[in-house]
Amino acid sequence: MSKGILVRTFERDCPICNEVHLIEERKKIERIIFKEVEVEFEKHYFICNLTKESENKFVSAELMDENLLRARNAYRIRKGLLTSNEIVNIRNKYNLSQSDFSTLLGWGEVTISRYENKTIQDETYDQSMRMVNDDPIFALEQLEKHKDKFSYEKYNKIKDNIKSKINNDDLYFKLKKCEVIKQYINYDIESDINGYKLLDIDKVYNIMGYFAYYINNLHKVKLMKLLWYSDVLNFKKYNKAMTGLVYLHMPYGALPIAFNEIICAPTILVSEEIIYPNGQENYSYKISPNPLREIKLSDFSFEELDILKLVLDKFKEYNTKDIVDYMHKEKAYINTDEKQIITYSLASHLNDFNK
Repeated sequence: MSKGILVRTFERDCPICNEVHLIEERKKIERIIFKEVEVEFEKHYFICNLTKESENKFVSAELMDENLLRARNAYRIRKGLLTSNEIVNIRNKYNLSQSDFSTLLGWGEVTISRYENKTIQDETYDQSMRMVNDDPIFALEQLEKHKDKFSYEKYNKIKDNIKSKINNDDLYFKLKKCEVIKQYINYDIESDINGYKLLDIDKVYNIMGYFAYYINNLHKVKLMKLLWYSDVLNFKKYNKAMTGLVYLHMPYGALPIAFNEIICAPTILVSEEIIYPNGQENYSYKISPNPLREIKLSDFSFEELDILKLVLDKFKEYNTKDIVDYMHKEKAYINTDEKQIITYSLASHLNDFNK
């Protein structure tokens, strides 16, 4: 029979022969049924080489706990749950103690300690921990929700740790992307509402970068209209939207759901400008291409590129007021009540692009 793989040799009091001598720690793959699921895990054990082989194996209480934890983690992996080490890593990411992590999520103080050492979490608790890991904004929201359970000093320390993760640019774009996707959870079936296409947020970002590159004096309101025209013109020609965005009838024309999050795209730069329409101070958001981000034209078919070119040629010289006035005359806009979804089927009445 194999003696397993040697992990280390060390001196200790041997409970088998009652002598102090060198003991071997070895490991092997063990297959067991755990919670009605067959799992494989790395079992560790000690060997006393002064005793005959049939009786020379033993485990300490500490090693038994470690083996049980390995078995639990093997089960977690089979069930798609966070392992104990992954939970520890989430804590370390924000420099949280076990009790602080539990408190952040509104759980009992020892909950995280149990999950890291003994108890297997259910899917609901697992999802909450994953959201803290994937979304620092969610972590910050949880901290604010349970703010009164922390001391002033600890609250501010944890808040600073979380904010340091949010301030990373790549993470920031990732979080904004997740926020857009969250708002489109209820539009996960192809229908007239999304132009029979599920949301493709990366394509949205590339379209925005495309228009920002070719239009010098581009502002947020106009960009939102260019997205709508790209989608509905594609739908009119090919019975399918280009991006899967869902648009609402708003005072300045069609506006995609989650527009405030969509504008935080990695392909563009947004700068705030002060304008004085009618002598009153107001703010406008100017859009320019992000020189550090490449627009992936390979994401588009030739037909889609033709559509984007048509929209660009039509509206390139329009200012924001011009394109808003133009959209206000669209039957799709006129025939939809304010703050209601503009269905794509109304695109059959789209104004002539050749005029």
